[in-house]
Amino acid sequence: MEHAVQVGIAKKFIEYLETDTTAMAPSLYRNPVRQYTCPDRLVREKAALFHHYPLHLGFSCEMPDPGDFKTDNFSGVPILLVRGADGNVGAFLNVCRHRGAPVAEGCGKGQRAFTCPYHAWVYGTDGSLQYIPGEAGFEALDNADHGLRRLPVQEKYGMIWAKTAPGPGFEIDDTLQGVARDLASYGFENFHHFETAELRPKMNWKLVIDTFLESYHIKVLHHASIASLIESNIQTFDSFGLNHRGIYVRKNFDELRAQPESDWNILPYTTMVYVLFPNTVLVVQQQQIETWRVYPDGDDPNRAKMHLSLYAPEAPATESAVRHWRNNMDLLKRVVNEEDFTLGEKMQMGFHSPAQEHVTFGRNEPSLAHFHGSLDSALGLRAAAE
Repeated sequence: MEHAVQVGIAKKFIEYLETDTTAMAPSLYRNPVRQYTCPDRLVREKAALFHHYPLHLGFSCEMPDPGDFKTDNFSGVPILLVRGADGNVGAFLNVCRHRGAPVAEGCGKGQRAFTCPYHAWVYGTDGSLQYIPGEAGFEALDNADHGLRRLPVQEKYGMIWAKTAPGPGFEIDDTLQGVARDLASYGFENFHHFETAELRPKMNWKLVIDTFLESYHIKVLHHASIASLIESNIQTFDSFGLNHRGIYVRKNFDELRAQPESDWNILPYTTMVYVLFPNTVLVVQQQQIETWRVYPDGDDPNRAKMHLSLYAPEAPATESAVRHWRNNMDLLKRVVNEEDFTLGEKMQMGFHSPAQEHVTFGRNEPSLAHFHGSLDSALGLRAAAE
């Protein structure tokens, strides 16, 4: 993040801490409860969001070398990412052009080709069909037209995005808008992928993302965990088109105030939460990076699935370092599973009761209003929140 931006954010936090205030939205925001429960709404979201916008699928550091690959089915579309011999990342539908079986599973390194487990058709890392056993039976087949179907993909800022349907390429900056300047500053390409976990709470996918978008609840819900680290109900907020950045201040912020302004670096004293539209929460805090890629789980609006990935500034070289990052990963999972999601699942049940037609986002919760306003805007339901 640019130093001038950091200084501006730090001065906001100084004001907020001295006056016991926070960033405020222009007004209350009433979000219909049916948005978390309606199957028709979910159908519309899946079509307009997850099959239209580029989706963040991981960091470059997860597949640094030619032949490295990973698969992803979370969007409901089977995707294969592979770094080709030319060093570029390709994205393909993970579907054999013979009978439709996946040609790869999981992730791996140094792959030279992909062999279908059904009839052993072989595809190169560029997606080309290279070999058909018993080829006499397919003599009229044009191999050049039967490679893996290519998907639009872009690698930028140490991150990888792809669309879920074949078509023209895209420029990710058009989707990221101004938030790209922040992403470019972090050097994600130099990070190390520590671990990815799969979580499946019984909550609507938007309610999962909501849990990250305000610090108002930290003092109460997280009193036994992270409340000792992060101030409650104090945040900054900035929007970047459909994306936004909300920053929470940590309890050690006074250490920054004691330093010369020219030396201010807010990263050790804040937790930065970005929403990369439509479904990725990117958290930058102290030395670590987290991504929470959240999707609906099938056709049930009451279930979500996500990949939680933790990235460290370098590969852990000692057992002590491994324990450190293991403890960090365990803390992330414990806080969300035992605190956020345990309560969120009860909230999801309550949404099916006649208790209320709307949930209310306070003016002190601007990220929530922006996120849901952006979703409605993308679905053509209302203008985007400012």
